[in-house]
Amino acid sequence: MKQGHFTIKENTRLTPTTWRMTLEGDTSAITAAGQFINIRLDGHFLRRPISVNDVEDGIVTIIYKVLGHGTEEMTSFAPGKTLDILTGLGNGYDLDKAGDRPLLIGGGVGIPPLYLAAKWLREKGCEVTVILGFNTSEEIYYVDEFSSLGCEVLVATADGSTGIRGFVTDAFDAAGGDFTHFYTCGPGPMLRAVYDKVFKTAGIAGQMSFEERMGCGFGACMGCSCKTITGYKRICKDGPVLRTEEILW
Repeated sequence: MKQGHFTIKENTRLTPTTWRMTLEGDTSAITAAGQFINIRLDGHFLRRPISVNDVEDGIVTIIYKVLGHGTEEMTSFAPGKTLDILTGLGNGYDLDKAGDRPLLIGGGVGIPPLYLAAKWLREKGCEVTVILGFNTSEEIYYVDEFSSLGCEVLVATADGSTGIRGFVTDAFDAAGGDFTHFYTCGPGPMLRAVYDKVFKTAGIAGQMSFEERMGCGFGACMGCSCKTITGYKRICKDGPVLRTEEILW
């Protein structure tokens, strides 16, 4: 973990409720896809943990959804503003387990960390398939960005307005292919459905990034602990990525 000051370079709306922010600063503590940063907001007691979408040459990119007063305030931040940020938080994805044909599955605000994973997997020469799930077409973002990496991209919308009608598990049925490993991030119900479909039924092992409410963000308060087959783990410190083999539902 490292604390530093970052300068906002861009803060742009992607969808009616989703924004992308790029920040310049010391990114040396960010070493794995799936890690997150923790942003201090003046007037708010707790920092805001947000997953890393991309990192390169001293620039970190995050994508955040407006969910409360803190993230609503963030939409007003202009380029040039400086933020106090903790970086290098959490254990990310182990990309060495990917094999030749990894599958990435993301839903909603669980999509951003998968972009960095896809980028680095493509640099390793992997054939990457990405499944992105949304409720409606107006929520869709980053399809072109994944495609530009050379990934095969499937989109599922719950209302059928774009792509496959249904959920990411329906897109998995349509994807076919002999996948070697999977990586996923999204809301709890989606993760459980992916676990049942991809791991338990299809027999593909993987890594799942969990979303939990966090206090400190670095393992001191124990507020985000969850039970695994090896005992309790802190999502912020021991996660947010857990292996399918260790998860208890």
